[in-house]
Amino acid sequence: MALPVLVLFVTALVWALLAACAQIQCVDAARAGARAAARQDPPDAVVAAARRAAPDGARVGVSREGDLVRVVVTANPPGLRVLDIDLSHEAVALAEETVGVTG
Repeated sequence: MALPVLVLFVTALVWALLAACAQIQCVDAARAGARAAARQDPPDAVVAAARRAAPDGARVGVSREGDLVRVVVTANPPGLRVLDIDLSHEAVALAEETVGVTG
């Protein structure tokens, strides 16, 4: 009885570790995309920069709200799809064209 419980526990720990790694990749991808968008890179380059750092199959959204650029990266955790959760992170940056402008 102890062996199946141990196997289940170890499997859950490995899945949690993989999910944490994917979450960190989402954070890095959102930051990379926000930096590219703040530099006024073309939209395709912003998405490409975010996808390079994102986990496989991640979705990238880019928007602009006034002087702020917002990048959202959402991904499914790797491995079993037992738990239906989405990993995501959002990064916001000030567009460089507005830095130092006084109104």
